[in-house]
Amino acid sequence: MFGALGRLFRSIGYLFTGKMDKAGEGLRSNPDVMKANYDRIVREKRSRINTYKDAIAGMIAQEESKKQRLTTLVGEIEKLEQLKAGAAAKARKVAQSHGGDAEAVKKDTEYLKCSAAFKDFSSTLQEKQDRAAEIEADLEQLVTNVAGHKTQIQSLMRELDKLKEEKHDAVADVMSAQEEKQLADMMTGLAEDRTGEELRELRELRNKAKANARISREVAGLDTQKAEDDFLAYAQADAAEDEFDALIGLSQEADGAPAVNEAPVKTSIPEG
Repeated sequence: MFGALGRLFRSIGYLFTGKMDKAGEGLRSNPDVMKANYDRIVREKRSRINTYKDAIAGMIAQEESKKQRLTTLVGEIEKLEQLKAGAAAKARKVAQSHGGDAEAVKKDTEYLKCSAAFKDFSSTLQEKQDRAAEIEADLEQLVTNVAGHKTQIQSLMRELDKLKEEKHDAVADVMSAQEEKQLADMMTGLAEDRTGEELRELRELRNKAKANARISREVAGLDTQKAEDDFLAYAQADAAEDEFDALIGLSQEADGAPAVNEAPVKTSIPEG
């Protein structure tokens, strides 16, 4: 029993999940929603590209800083090499002043000072040369990385432009597909297009308006004919009355004076 209830609840859950998935898919396929989603994706990608650009700008700034540091090191190395050469030259001069006496040369303070400076210059020079070599290696790798990221940025920008174009194509394709599906469903009787219904209503209103206008014109013509018929009827009736009046002596005289009815003459009957 509990197993059956569990299966029932799972089935109900699957049903609601399926309906929600279908509803979500239908909503996402709405052209306006699709356009808004594309715009959101474009904004997000543009934001990530801008962040990427900032990172590359930081790498370029680091590259410039390393170049400046390398330039400074090269100057210091050149100076140290000159100092080192100067210390060696002065030591040779001190040695020459002792006529080749090695013991006397090694005890000479100027010689010892030159020797110590030479060693110090050599040590510092080696450190700076090592550091310069390290910076050069970093710069080489950094330049390679920056060039690769620049290429990647250009590719992403092209993809972003294509995505903007794809938005219009996708919306147009979806709308076209929906119209085709709606038309096919109407042909098979599976669906009714509200747009088609509205068009039918508009056409019916148009036909009705044209019919009303035609009826108005016809009614106006009938009214005119009726008025003419009435006038003719009155004329005929008036002519008949004139004829009747003439017969009974009520018609006007030719000069326009009304005819006077004389009193009938009484005939006297003799008394018997």
